Amino acid sequence: MSSVATDTVTVSVHESTPSDECDKYGLCGANGICMAEESPACKCLRGFSPKSPQEWNAKNWSQGCIRNVPLSCEKNTSTSGFIKYVGVKVPDTTYSWLDENIGMEQCRVKCFSICSCSAFAYSDTSGCVIWFGDLIDIKLFQTGGQDLYIHLPESELDLLSQGRRKMIIIATTVAAISGILLFCIFVVCRVRRNTAEKLKTIDDIEKQLQDMDLPLFDLLTITTATDNFSSNNKIGQGGFGSVYKGKLVDGQEIAVKRLSSNSGQGTTEFITEVKLIAKLQHRNLVKLLGCCIRGQEKILVYEYMVNGSLDYAIFDKIKGKFLDWPQRFNIILGIARGLLYLHQDSCLRIIHRDLKASNVLLDEKLNPKISDFGLARAFGGDQTEGNTNRIAGTHGYMAPEYAVDGLFSIKSDVFSFGILILEIIYGNKNRALCHGNQKSNLVSYAWTIWKEQNALQLIDSSIKDSCVRPEVMRCIHVSLLCVQQYPEDRPTMTSVIQMLGSETQLVEPKEPGFFPRRISDEGNLSSNLNKMTSNNELTITSLNGR
Repeated sequence: MSSVATDTVTVSVHESTPSDECDKYGLCGANGICMAEESPACKCLRGFSPKSPQEWNAKNWSQGCIRNVPLSCEKNTSTSGFIKYVGVKVPDTTYSWLDENIGMEQCRVKCFSICSCSAFAYSDTSGCVIWFGDLIDIKLFQTGGQDLYIHLPESELDLLSQGRRKMIIIATTVAAISGILLFCIFVVCRVRRNTAEKLKTIDDIEKQLQDMDLPLFDLLTITTATDNFSSNNKIGQGGFGSVYKGKLVDGQEIAVKRLSSNSGQGTTEFITEVKLIAKLQHRNLVKLLGCCIRGQEKILVYEYMVNGSLDYAIFDKIKGKFLDWPQRFNIILGIARGLLYLHQDSCLRIIHRDLKASNVLLDEKLNPKISDFGLARAFGGDQTEGNTNRIAGTHGYMAPEYAVDGLFSIKSDVFSFGILILEIIYGNKNRALCHGNQKSNLVSYAWTIWKEQNALQLIDSSIKDSCVRPEVMRCIHVSLLCVQQYPEDRPTMTSVIQMLGSETQLVEPKEPGFFPRRISDEGNLSSNLNKMTSNNELTITSLNGR
């Protein structure tokens, strides 16, 4: 492995054999797209034709493709438009431009108004990217990828529309005839199969849950407790569903997590999560009381935390005034103990993967309890890390190696814990800072004032009178050790607890991960954009190393 350093980013290059033909850079030449599942693999983008048809047919695609009709530079809104490619690797960004501060429609108008704009892409997290000239190294993914909009003259769009209309008429006719016949067969088979599967599934689920000695709640009990999931009882909302307050007939208050149908979690994954949480017993972890599975309903029943989640307690300017420094320090220590239990002391080694303020609940004595194990991963033996192609979590809390490469470990939880410490001290979210005309985040702000030896400026004004300054300074120091760029530099939770509870001298932290830079309207997009990691939950681009 070797490293290539630029002025903005460090790119790690791994020597390996391409997994398919399309991994070869620029295989299809200019304005070509590589489709590994098709033969031949290379095709011209729509609106383009091979520059040399003879060479192209001989599978020598290096000369690429050229436009059938050049783009016009006349200022006429009816002379051009866009065609959308879904699920692709975006082109090489050598000749591209980035604006993180404009929306999708503004991005389209920007490309539309520039006659040399050949394509654009947009995502909520990275903003608008515009390409100029030839488009190099485009690949179609089977899953994932970005949406890419190719700039074409109106005449080419008309031809494509006519072709589509003919295909639609033919396809509709065939589908209508086939559909009527197939529908009758499908209905009969489906009814028979569903009846048998439902009976078998219910029996299997109940048997698995009974083996865990975990209460299985009846759906009627849950709907009664929550007043049929009344909006008045709704106390939280997340990517995996809604949380409701409820009261059982014996008066016990409960928190009911109702998974949404589009959570992506099937019955098997749900049972796996239930089994995992049921085995965890610690004063700083929320307790699972039981669950309910009926049809499409998948429900978890937890103990109710009267003081809600930590984010409401520290980010609300009114509630934050009632949370003094001793209480905040106790919360920091409690979260640390809960993480240590997950990483080291439980029967399985658990990596939470979504530690954030909204996933820490506070009981009546403001003791913190880590919750929401929907993304957690369990390891046995000495295993401490893993990787995934489906990156899920919350931007602002994810460690760089997880957000970019899908690598997660106990050290990625440590990174999230470091962010939490800073938020508890400062009373604001990691992504909610603005200084002057520059947008920043809490990590970069903390690092800057630390280097200037002004770290006490980080203290929330509501705790200045109650805080013990050496204690706060030590917490800031530990947090910066936790958010260092490289996982091997970060401490374990065992070391974190020792550092928080002692007065021993601490090592100086190195530069944190995701130390941002400001990108101007004229700035070029970093070459690292081609290493985009995309999925429904998150897209991270243009990262800076140290």
